[in-house]
Amino acid sequence: MADKRDYYEVLGLQKSATPDEIKKAYRQLAKKYHPDLNPDNKEAEAKFKEVNEAYEILSDADKKDKYDRFGFAGVDPSYGAGQGGGFGGFGGFGGGFDGGMDFDLGDIFGSFFGGFGGGNSRSNPNAPRRGSDIQTSLYLTFEEAAKGCKKTVEFQRIEICDECNGSGAAKGHSPQTCPDCNGKGQINVQQRTPFGTISTSKPCQRCGGKGTFNPNPCQRCKGAGRIRRTVKQEINIPAGIDDGQVFTVRNEGNRGVNGGPAGDLRVGVAIKPHPFFERDGYNVWYDMRVSFVQAALGDKLRVPTLDGQVEYELPAGTQSGDIFKLKSRGIPVLNSTRRGDQLIRITVDVPKNLNAKQKELLMKFNEEMGGNPVQPEEKKGFFGGKKKK
Repeated sequence: MADKRDYYEVLGLQKSATPDEIKKAYRQLAKKYHPDLNPDNKEAEAKFKEVNEAYEILSDADKKDKYDRFGFAGVDPSYGAGQGGGFGGFGGFGGGFDGGMDFDLGDIFGSFFGGFGGGNSRSNPNAPRRGSDIQTSLYLTFEEAAKGCKKTVEFQRIEICDECNGSGAAKGHSPQTCPDCNGKGQINVQQRTPFGTISTSKPCQRCGGKGTFNPNPCQRCKGAGRIRRTVKQEINIPAGIDDGQVFTVRNEGNRGVNGGPAGDLRVGVAIKPHPFFERDGYNVWYDMRVSFVQAALGDKLRVPTLDGQVEYELPAGTQSGDIFKLKSRGIPVLNSTRRGDQLIRITVDVPKNLNAKQKELLMKFNEEMGGNPVQPEEKKGFFGGKKKK
């Protein structure tokens, strides 16, 4: 943990960055370091994971707030475990507190410093709690995004420690009833005030309010009961997903606490540009060049689409800039059976470097069409004047 970089530094941002600035920085760096664009580059792979981890925290308002207030200790269950400088070493929190990313540090400190004379509004630390959502990203080809596909993604997730099955206790041991609070999780404190002595209750420091602690913590998770692990998961990419969109894979996020449900996996999508297709919502643009003769006389064209080549009858007299539509040949509408259209934008190629015979034929054609006579090119003198014959 000692060499872990600040999340704002990872994304090249100031602490005052807006959500849009955070998202923009993430997308730029995710594209830059994505494994698909940096094959067999371990350094890029490491930076890609670092960028994703930073975005996972800073894109979530609640996690960002905890990180801004408490640093890594507020968002990482393994940070400071078993060390005097982190929460794992403060007043015995590492022995019994779950240390997960989901606990509310604000509640803990609020119970220490607030609430004279009243009850404690802190939630039950032994109640089931849903795991937090996590974020990863994918780089897709134009066709993969349009048609949908299956992809294997690799990301880090907090899971139940398989060494202690989430108990936080070493093998052969089990959590013990906290002697300080007698298993209640709360202790009574008397405070002298100008109005007299007031009795309040606060979470027990030894067990973190759970009522139990681990005198012999699991060495793998340092008593937290949960660990961060890299996992690979095959997911279905929905047809029609667009660049910059995020879709959700249910129950693939961080595992819950005390039997609570898992969070979700949110997948951000970046799409590689296509060599000749251009996306416009659910429509696809294709620029097609035709010859002067094809435009004038019409022709049967072979047009590439997402479904392969199709025939299109180009009408006679087509002008440069004309647009034609191939109905339902575009992008599938997300979570629907409908599709956008393919739009063909025509560019007429004007012939260059004509020889004398070709120019003569075109001039005759122009006369047949009733056009103004075209004067042959006059040769120029060295200084731009007409050359004498």
